[in-house]
Amino acid sequence: MTTANLDAADLAAVARGGWIHEDVMDRIWDISAIPLVFTDSIRSDTCENPLMSWLTDTLGQPNRTNAVVDGSDQTGNDSTTGARVNNYCQESVKVFRVSTRAQNVNAIGQENSLAYQLMKGQQRLRRDVEAIMILNQTSNADDGNTTPGRLGGFAAWLKTNATGGTAWAAGGYSTSTGIVTAFTPGQQRGLTETLVRNAAQAAWEAGGDPSVLMSVPAVIRGLSEYMFTASARVATLQRETSGSDNAARAMGTVNVFITDFDVTLSMRANRMQTTYASIGGTVAQVATVFVYDPSYVMQTFLQGYRTQDLAKTGLADARLISVDYSLKVLAEDAHAAINDINPLTAVVQ
Repeated sequence: MTTANLDAADLAAVARGGWIHEDVMDRIWDISAIPLVFTDSIRSDTCENPLMSWLTDTLGQPNRTNAVVDGSDQTGNDSTTGARVNNYCQESVKVFRVSTRAQNVNAIGQENSLAYQLMKGQQRLRRDVEAIMILNQTSNADDGNTTPGRLGGFAAWLKTNATGGTAWAAGGYSTSTGIVTAFTPGQQRGLTETLVRNAAQAAWEAGGDPSVLMSVPAVIRGLSEYMFTASARVATLQRETSGSDNAARAMGTVNVFITDFDVTLSMRANRMQTTYASIGGTVAQVATVFVYDPSYVMQTFLQGYRTQDLAKTGLADARLISVDYSLKVLAEDAHAAINDINPLTAVVQ
């Protein structure tokens, strides 16, 4: 004969939640606080107007016939001027409304719900800025009515050393309109080692020292895997011991690619970078591969990240986090872009 007991199942079965306290870990796990590859690698600056301008100039080509007679009088004028270029500022915001009760309850993993939302909001807004700055986005002014101001994105700026698939058309800054125009996508194509070397060479010959190769994760992985193929002739898989006989690691990736002209490219996958639709032929999601020199690009702020109180109208508190920012491409030919790359196509030589 079995004796009935009051067991844990009985306690849990009591109506409306049972008699057993929930065992909830008092911590919130957040995997979204990730590095921001582009904005972390470039410098910051400030501006004073929503239409931001700066000057660009070049030394030009050397004069290989530059010789004069000793003591001779000189005429002519070798003075030159550069160009004035513009970009518009863009405002981005996050709004949070948290009730008074929500701030006073004993919530899991946080002492104050509003403070937690603001902390998370700062991270989310910085991710937005990273994603926007590298877009193929046309610039435009704020009309004060229905059209917000938008900055010209990095992908749109690059023209001189940018390439694309069949039917691709460059965008870039126009001195006649003062607008940065997005490029027109072309047909999808696969990434090649030659394309990377050509891009690095073009930026270097223009005077840049590109040090970062950045793209979506699948493209970076494909390039790394290619380095170990027989056709690459670049890298060899290794297995190294470290610390003790029982500790070993397999070296199965390449994250630095040294090309010609002493150009060393750090291969960086950017989670915030997105794919876009190719045109012509079989339409696929494609990506841009950036080869850039961080010293010739800056993020600039008309107003930095700021938290402001919004009007209180009841039993809730409201906060606004905002930033007013833009992008300075100090010399667009110091960088290069390889557009219309299908991340699913294997990299070849």
